[in-house]
Amino acid sequence: MTQGSLFRNIFLFSLPLMVSNVLQVLFNMSDVAVVGRFGPDNALGAVGSTTTYVALFTGLLIGLGTGVNAVIAQRIGAKDDDGTSRVAHTAFIVAAVYGVAVAALAMGLARPVLILMKTKEQFLDGALLYIYIYFAGAAGTAIYNFGNGVFSADGDTRKPLIFLSIAGVTNILLNLFFVIVCKMSVAGVALASAISQWLSAGLIAAALHRSRRPYRLRLSALRIDKKIAKSILVTGIPAGVQNAIFQLANLFVQAGINSFDPAVVEGNTAAVNADTLVFELMAAFYTACTSFIGQNYGAGRGERILKCYFVSLLYAFGAGLIFGLLIYACADIFLSFFTGSAAVIEAGKQRLAVMCFSYAISAFMDCTIAASRGINRNVVPTVMVILGSCVFRIFWVFVIFPLGGTTTFLYLIYPVSWILTATAEIIYFAVSYRKARRLLSARADAERPAADPAPAAEGQAEE
Repeated sequence: MTQGSLFRNIFLFSLPLMVSNVLQVLFNMSDVAVVGRFGPDNALGAVGSTTTYVALFTGLLIGLGTGVNAVIAQRIGAKDDDGTSRVAHTAFIVAAVYGVAVAALAMGLARPVLILMKTKEQFLDGALLYIYIYFAGAAGTAIYNFGNGVFSADGDTRKPLIFLSIAGVTNILLNLFFVIVCKMSVAGVALASAISQWLSAGLIAAALHRSRRPYRLRLSALRIDKKIAKSILVTGIPAGVQNAIFQLANLFVQAGINSFDPAVVEGNTAAVNADTLVFELMAAFYTACTSFIGQNYGAGRGERILKCYFVSLLYAFGAGLIFGLLIYACADIFLSFFTGSAAVIEAGKQRLAVMCFSYAISAFMDCTIAASRGINRNVVPTVMVILGSCVFRIFWVFVIFPLGGTTTFLYLIYPVSWILTATAEIIYFAVSYRKARRLLSARADAERPAADPAPAAEGQAEE
C-alpha cells in the first residue's frame, strides 16, 4: 500500500471488496425478492417498511469496522506488531459488546419509530416481527465487520469475500426454504438473515485465529486495552453515526413516502435496492481510501496521501456514474425482480429517474470523509454530515417538500444535500491534509537525529 502504482493497487484492492459488497446487497435483496414473489399479500410492504430502520442500526455496526480498519492500518503501516495484536484483541471484544448493545437498542425502539414513520397498519405487525428476528444476528454482523476491517487493513480483501459468499448463498437457500417450504413468510427471511450473519462471523473469526499475521486471534490474549478501545470508538462511532444519520434523515423521507398510496410505498421499497447496490459498489473505494491513506500516514509517506484520495475519488465517481446509468437503462427489468405489479414498477421508476443520475455526486462527500478518517479526522466530518444530510433533509421534508408535494420533489433531497455536504467536507479535508503533512515533517525531523546524529547535525547546519 505504501509503494507501487496507486491506480493499479487501489483497483486490485477494491475489486474483491466490490464483489463482496455486491454479493451482500444481492443476498439482502433476496429477502425482498422472495417475500415479494412467494410471500402472502402485505409481506413485501412489511419487509420494505423496515428497510430504512434496519439500515440505520446496521450502519452503526458497519461503522465500527471502519474504526478498526483505520486504527489497525496505521499500526501495520508503522510495523508495530505488538500494537497490531493489541488492537485486534481489543477490537474483537468491543465488536461483540457493541453488537449486543445495538441489537437491544434496535429492538427496543422498533415500535415507536415505525409508528412515528407512519407505517401503514397492515404492515406494522410484520415489520416488527422482521426487526425482532433480524437483529438477533446483530452481534454476528459486528464481529464480521471487525474481521473485515482487520483483513482489509492488511490488504487482504479476498478472505472476507469468500466468507460472505458462503454466508450469502446460505441466506438465499434458507430464504427459499423457510418461505416456500415452511410458509414462514416475513419470519422466514428474517431468520435466514440472522443465521447467515452468525455464519459469516464464525468463518471470519476462525480465519483470524488461524492467521500467522500479528493480528492472529488467541483466547489467551483477549483483553481490553482502554486506550486502544477509545481510539477504535473515536473513529468507529463517528463513522457509524454518519451511516446512521443518513438513515435517520431517511426515516423522515420514508414518512413522506408513507403518505402516498401503498403502490408508491412498495415501488420505493423495490427501487431503494438500486441505491444500496450502487452505494456498496462505491463503498469499496472508500474502504480502499481509508486503508491506503491510513497505512501511508502511519509509514510517514505524506506525499502519497493526496494521491490515494484522488485515485479513490476517481474510481468511486466512475462507478456511481456507470452503474447508475446502467440501472436506469434497465429499470423495468431491475424492478421486475421484486414485484410483478405494473403500478409498483411505475412508482419505482419515479425514484430511479432521480437517483440513478445522482449517485456519482455522493462520491465527493463519502470519499472525502473516508480520506479524513485515514488521517485521524473524525468528529468534524460527522458534524458536517449531521448538518448537511440530516438537519437539511428534515428541513426539506417538512418545509420544502410540501411546496411541491410530488415523489420526484421529495427525491431531489438526496443530490441537493450531497452537494452541500461535499463542499464543506472538501474544504475541511484540504485544511486537515496540510496540517497532517506538517505533522509528518515534524515527526521525521524529530526521528532523524536519533537514527543518525552526525548527518542530522549537518542537515540542520545547511538549513
